[in-house]
Amino acid sequence: MRVVIAPDSFKGSLDARGVASAIARGIARARPDVTTIECPLGDGGEGTLDVLLSATGGERRIVHAYDPVGRPIEVPVGLSSDGTTAIIELAQASGYSLLEPHERNPLLTSTFGTGQAIRAAIESGIEKIILCLGGSATVDGGAGMIQPMGLRLIDDAGQTMLDGVSGGHLSSIWRLAWHNPPDHLEDVRFTIACDVLNPACGPNGAAIVFAPQKGADAEAVKRLERGLSHWVSILEHSSGKSLRNEPGTGAAGGAALPLLAFCQTEMVPGVDVVFEAVGLPEKVGDADLVITGEGRLDHQSTMGKVVGSVARLCQGTHVPCIAIVGTVDPTAGAAASALDRVYALNCPLDETAVRLEAVAQQVIRETL
Repeated sequence: MRVVIAPDSFKGSLDARGVASAIARGIARARPDVTTIECPLGDGGEGTLDVLLSATGGERRIVHAYDPVGRPIEVPVGLSSDGTTAIIELAQASGYSLLEPHERNPLLTSTFGTGQAIRAAIESGIEKIILCLGGSATVDGGAGMIQPMGLRLIDDAGQTMLDGVSGGHLSSIWRLAWHNPPDHLEDVRFTIACDVLNPACGPNGAAIVFAPQKGADAEAVKRLERGLSHWVSILEHSSGKSLRNEPGTGAAGGAALPLLAFCQTEMVPGVDVVFEAVGLPEKVGDADLVITGEGRLDHQSTMGKVVGSVARLCQGTHVPCIAIVGTVDPTAGAAASALDRVYALNCPLDETAVRLEAVAQQVIRETL
């Protein structure tokens, strides 16, 4: 009997590797004869960098940059084993988890630090950048991110805007001008690993759907939506490309927009990038059972998240798929129906590992 354990992280308690290990320990206690294959996953959000580095045998480098409110921090950047690809996780420089609750305000936060990490990677001579979106504290449309890469943002008075443009500044951008971009920027290929399929603007866009989760009140959401719409118009006019309604451009507050406008860029669901890197389709094809999991099962679980994507993969190969989750939201009907069974921990965060072991034992006893 072969069981593939393929979970996402449980935010606030365990990373994906810790979740997989806890489930494996529970299975071993219930059935030591079962072979377990631990395959921690990510969807392009927090933790994806660690998953990809582990899967590809890459190494970690440190870049000095700024956090979402302009404080100096050290940002980890992954480098592939052949030295040609950099892996950058936006959450490491511009993430929600870097801020205290009172600092979370997307009118004031910027992706500038992520742009610093991207520039450092380009200047090191890499050929490709995998940019993992998700977990951002920002709704700046990537305007802050593109500044360190050499794009000057000019206001209606003809003045170059200060570094660290935030969501609240987007409506002030009037025109663009390149100045001192990194050498060979035009040759670098970007793969954007996104964790949602929302467009940049509109009722399902970055501001209206995600800004409230990042600390924006109703008035701030309206201001951010106006700013994003204006910024997209500037980018579309400058690049001649249609960006406003493209799926995935709402990820991380629209961070990919300027890369799509001016660079060699493709957007890919983060789960697809991770599944390929870890060889999940092959592992699932050889499995008798798959156990996946995440902190919260809800309506978003079927929209490019790990559990929904693993469930679809298992349906295609006719392998049973069971999820162990922290909680089940009332909106999780579609996600739950795609799974053979769902077990909820419903426990304090500090008891997650212990409960995962116990529930994994229960799963195996009831399944095998």
